[in-house]
Amino acid sequence: MSLETEQSPEVLIDSNSEGTGRIEAFTDGVLAIAITLLILEVKVPHLEAEGKGGLWESLFKLWPSYGGYFTSFLVIGIIWINHHQLFKLIRRTTHSFLSLNVLFLMVVSFLPFPTAVLAEYIREGKEQQIAAIFYTGSMLAMAIVYNILWRYASGNYRLLYPTVPQAVVRDISKKYNAGLGFYLVAFAVSFISYEASLALTVLLALYFLLPGLPTFRRRVKGQG
Repeated sequence: MSLETEQSPEVLIDSNSEGTGRIEAFTDGVLAIAITLLILEVKVPHLEAEGKGGLWESLFKLWPSYGGYFTSFLVIGIIWINHHQLFKLIRRTTHSFLSLNVLFLMVVSFLPFPTAVLAEYIREGKEQQIAAIFYTGSMLAMAIVYNILWRYASGNYRLLYPTVPQAVVRDISKKYNAGLGFYLVAFAVSFISYEASLALTVLLALYFLLPGLPTFRRRVKGQG
């Protein structure tokens, strides 16, 4: 291989050549598996092992598993929504972007594990705080990688359609910056109060559930 070839710019793959289509399909598959794994951590109670109280009481005791399932399902679902909407703005990809997307999926597919840890130890005295730190730390890692993914794609319109208004890029960046900041706060608070940090995590999920990118999509379409 010649020196000129080795130093050539990174090859850009146009969306018409299935570049982004394959990323979306692969991402959808990984997210679908990750979100399905969450319910597997909600175990069926066994009355003989639980002792007296009956099935209703045993089902009620699973509230940490229900809460972890609800929050993480919401987070991964919102990740899918935002990822899907962003690819309406992205027209091409690069090897670096593919690698960042794989890193992002690695973090997201890890989320069922800290969710299970949180559900298991949320009632275990001092272990509650450690479980919350582990859980919110995993959420923070997800937010960091997702922001890097967006920053790489949007920086200098590297991978975006040229018709995307600058106001759209700024709005998305501001929203993701705010989310990253709040995840950082939730992680920091988990060292003080696990209840407050988990409440912040739920509020963050609801915050990102609010409509935003569909409006951006309409604005972009109007520019096309």
